[in-house]
Amino acid sequence: MRVVAIAITLVLSIVGSAAAQEWEEFVSKEDGFKVDFPGKPKITDMTWKSQLDYILPGKAYSIEKGKERYSMTVVDYRPIEQQGIDRSKTCEEGNQQCRQNAGVMGPGYWRHDERGGVMYATFKLIQKAAKVTSLAWEWQDMVEGNFLQLTNPDESRTFAYVAMHENKLYILEGTVPKGYPEPGLFQQSMGFVDANGNGLRYQNVIYSNAYHGMGVYPKPGAGGGFPAGGQGGQGAPNANQNQGAAR
Repeated sequence: MRVVAIAITLVLSIVGSAAAQEWEEFVSKEDGFKVDFPGKPKITDMTWKSQLDYILPGKAYSIEKGKERYSMTVVDYRPIEQQGIDRSKTCEEGNQQCRQNAGVMGPGYWRHDERGGVMYATFKLIQKAAKVTSLAWEWQDMVEGNFLQLTNPDESRTFAYVAMHENKLYILEGTVPKGYPEPGLFQQSMGFVDANGNGLRYQNVIYSNAYHGMGVYPKPGAGGGFPAGGQGGQGAPNANQNQGAAR
């Protein structure tokens, strides 16, 4: 009996190790983020239409694990300034949105459009949901953003995080079927990296793309980050409330 017990323990240990190894940290130096995925994600080029109909380039990193879906969408807002300038030169007379001397709004209102990127992406997520169970301002690695918990029309659950960093929009989504443990750990694993893939974590000041990314104020100092494979930052203590509880 002891031999059988040892054998069973060994099998369970191997199975447990294999399950744990399915999840691993994925780092994108190009897009400046890291997150834990259950395997290597598929990377697809895509375009994003902003709230004011600017067309921006991006990438979708996605993977399916059975009935579970995990994705990170990254949209590059850096081309929007030139698009706004170009639009302001061709607008019809009297179109206030496209004044060339738009000041704080930017030609073609591009500054307003970028500042509203997080809110617009959050709204688009809410539009798809049947019920919003949580919507909160939070942060990851001291970068501000919105955390969402949604119930979808098929009663699946989505945990999402939307933020902007260095003029890029990040939309993280983890969706699991009804009754599955909620994807709080996926949501919390999101972090930011520098050009060398080392983790970033701003010190003492919350990073806001509307101020720091767009050059209104100097960026806060960063330090205390972790190299790829290390620990990442987390949001406020209540950011992972109800994590792992099936609904």
